Amino acid sequence: MILPSKHISPERSLLGVGSRVLAILDRPETVSTVWDRFQAADRAHSGSTAVTFDWFVLALDMLYAMGRVDFSEGRVRRIEQ
Repeated sequence: MILPSKHISPERSLLGVGSRVLAILDRPETVSTVWDRFQAADRAHSGSTAVTFDWFVLALDMLYAMGRVDFSEGRVRRIEQ
């Protein structure tokens, strides 16, 4: 689930989804805006959206637990380390 495995491709693993979220999170944005940008990038890359909103939120949760994103004033922001 977190890491790629025999049944989960690297693009669909939570680490893979999280890395793509960090790549598009260049300024503080609402969750829905980040989701829209993520979907657009996913469609441009693969031609379809293979990641559901639930999986996207799990990736955000993982990034928050790792201290890579923060949520304040209704916006998600990337934390540079």
